[in-house]
Amino acid sequence: MSFKKNNYEIVKKAISKELSLFLTEYILLKRKVAKVVIDKGIIVPGYPLFGSFGDTQVPNAYNHYADIAMEVLLKNLKTTLEKVTKINLVETYSYMRIYSNGDELKRHKDRPSCEISTTLNLGGDSWPIFVKSLNKEIEINLSPGDMLIYKGCELEHWRNPFKGKECVQVFLHYNQKDGEFNNLYDGRDFLGLPTKSLNE
Repeated sequence: MSFKKNNYEIVKKAISKELSLFLTEYILLKRKVAKVVIDKGIIVPGYPLFGSFGDTQVPNAYNHYADIAMEVLLKNLKTTLEKVTKINLVETYSYMRIYSNGDELKRHKDRPSCEISTTLNLGGDSWPIFVKSLNKEIEINLSPGDMLIYKGCELEHWRNPFKGKECVQVFLHYNQKDGEFNNLYDGRDFLGLPTKSLNE
């Protein structure tokens, strides 16, 4: 398959099964902690270091922008993406979600910070993602550790209503270095910061 021709590519075993299972357990525990500290009023909902429940795309899903472990993954997988895409990249941001039964991801394209994107299956029940490439709707199934690389601003992508129990995914986003956008770290000073408002 050619990324240049199709605007997407599947990378099997982008990370090991052991690492994907470790990260799944980490994320599930983090969600549990987040719920307790929010419910007990220790932190307010949406406190950036613990993630939040629901966003504009998936109203009820636990999500986390720039979790530090996911940001390290973003940095470490950049070389893999550059080899596949043959594009020099800069990191923008990571975004993690835990999907639950009935969740759906509507057809959409991404914002400029997601010029070259990945969805990486970390664990849980299988749930296909669809992309529209060369006027064809392609169904893609990923096992834990597998990664789909795609042009997020160009390809429509979506997921039909989820029939399983849970599915843990992380999205890793990049821009072309010295390209049209080149929004290094999504406007933050460095990886791991929860928001660009902390820039000095």
